Amino acid sequence: MPTLFTKIIQGEIPCYKIAEDDNHIAFLDINPNAKGHTLCVPKQEADKVFDMSDEAYLNLFAFAKKIAAAMEKAVPCKRVGISVVGLEVPHTHIHLIPLNTMDDMRFIKKETLSEKEFLSIAEAIKSNLS
Repeated sequence: MPTLFTKIIQGEIPCYKIAEDDNHIAFLDINPNAKGHTLCVPKQEADKVFDMSDEAYLNLFAFAKKIAAAMEKAVPCKRVGISVVGLEVPHTHIHLIPLNTMDDMRFIKKETLSEKEFLSIAEAIKSNLS
């Protein structure tokens, strides 16, 4: 059965897409820890990050690095934090979270954003991709 992320990749579920290539997609987390919280997801399903081939693993992190660089230019933050947790959706994904305090990395504090805010943040990050 396809995961939630596979349904997003296939266009069955909408998302605030940041970037996409042949093997990956990046989109805003709809339940963000901080404004700009982005998920980087491989298009091929793998439940655990360490189940991925070495090549797929390295390519996912290279993709995430590009997204993080754009995020730092678009979202006011001291740095972009990274987390690979994967307990909620059984499909490997990287959380990129703009950090101003250590609490921004905790998965208990959530931001509430409007549709307009999501769209604005997505566009700001996209415009900083090189």
